[in-house]
Amino acid sequence: YQTKLEFALKLGYSEEQVQLVLNKLGTDALINDILGELVKLGNKTETDQTATNANTSVMREASSIESQRSESPLQEDVTEDGDNLRPVVIDGSNVAMSHGNKEVFSCRGIKLAVDWFLERGHKDVTVFVPAWRKEQSRPDALITDQEILRKLEKEKILVFTPSRRVQGRRVVCYDDRFIVKLAFESDGIIVSNDNYRDLANEKPEWKKFIDERLLMYSFVNDKFMPPDDPLGRHGPSLDNFLRKKPIVPEHKKQPCPYGKKCTYGHKCKYYHPERGNQPQRSVADELRAMSR
Repeated sequence: YQTKLEFALKLGYSEEQVQLVLNKLGTDALINDILGELVKLGNKTETDQTATNANTSVMREASSIESQRSESPLQEDVTEDGDNLRPVVIDGSNVAMSHGNKEVFSCRGIKLAVDWFLERGHKDVTVFVPAWRKEQSRPDALITDQEILRKLEKEKILVFTPSRRVQGRRVVCYDDRFIVKLAFESDGIIVSNDNYRDLANEKPEWKKFIDERLLMYSFVNDKFMPPDDPLGRHGPSLDNFLRKKPIVPEHKKQPCPYGKKCTYGHKCKYYHPERGNQPQRSVADELRAMSR
């Protein structure tokens, strides 16, 4: 026993660990078997210790954040996530036609988009649809699931933009103007795959707003899918894009391992702090330019 104990102590194990192993294997166990069990026991102890340290660290961090929130009045309005989410203005025609594969005005597509935002906790969701979409479906203007429009209108989510008939001719108000104007005035976001170029050219403040607050999307069958990076790779995440005040820290971009020696130029998928937001030509392109 003494020989085995001294052997284990030289390797950095405690007498308590040796006793545990000998109780398990018996005092006649071979040195190699004892060593194998000690290694297993040591690894398990390290894992438990790491988990304990991690839990302690998380608890300290949580209590620190909680104390900062209680001390800082500026954080009070961020605690309620629903109040921190931006108003959402949905281009109903754009969404419905996208879900209908540009052939059918699919009201189900509007419902899918609305449900996606409501499930995330958005309280202020508005959909604009031209009033003439209340009319019966025709071969040149197919509409499906039209009862959804009435239901959303009763829930005060959907708004019909005005239209009327003058001497048999339909006069329609420009629904895009309603969409951009409400989103701009409510400091919200626009859900559409339209770029609103004509309206962006009308007012400089509208152009800036459309550039920064337009949320594009895709439909995969019946799944509404906005991008995780609405303003591009170096922009905010979708979570922070939808919030008034970002409370989820942005994922730090991984710096390029080659740094300034990188030869990929603007095609490099890693972050180059020395370039800022400006694209940089690759070394090969620089050499070609110099040779000319």
